[in-house]
Amino acid sequence: MARGDLTDDEWALVEPHLPPLGERGPIPDLRRQFNAVMWRFRTGTPWRDIPVEYGSWSTVYDRFRAWALQGVFAHLMEQMIAVAASRGQVDLALVSVDSTTPHAHHHAAGMRLDAELLAELEKAADEEKGVRERHKRRTTRSVTPPGRRPSPNAGGGDAAAGPG
Repeated sequence: MARGDLTDDEWALVEPHLPPLGERGPIPDLRRQFNAVMWRFRTGTPWRDIPVEYGSWSTVYDRFRAWALQGVFAHLMEQMIAVAASRGQVDLALVSVDSTTPHAHHHAAGMRLDAELLAELEKAADEEKGVRERHKRRTTRSVTPPGRRPSPNAGGGDAAAGPG
């Protein structure tokens, strides 16, 4: 067992939630492959750099990909959290969420504003919208570069060409 591999007690928690069968039948080295996947993500190395004691890197990658597509890791995480919660071992102070969408803190909900301040904020927002609209109209017009006259046929087709 390499440093960082699951202990027997940890494996006893994880094993029931992993699919025992692969595409071609039982997975003979399930624990070794799981440890290899965990090693790869713990170290951040490329798949090809997985140590040979874990087996072929391509086999480990294929197993990881199959598990990921089947939702094994999401299910495993849910089950591990449920087990920890049932034991009273969940500390939500340690929860970290990474998101590209910012959310307001719960204290920001239901903020009370002075009526005068609210009116000023609404007026400022309306003015900002007006500035944006004027800027948008100004930038969408066709602009003739300096030193050039607008063409007499700015409306579209070529008047000299005629039909056809």
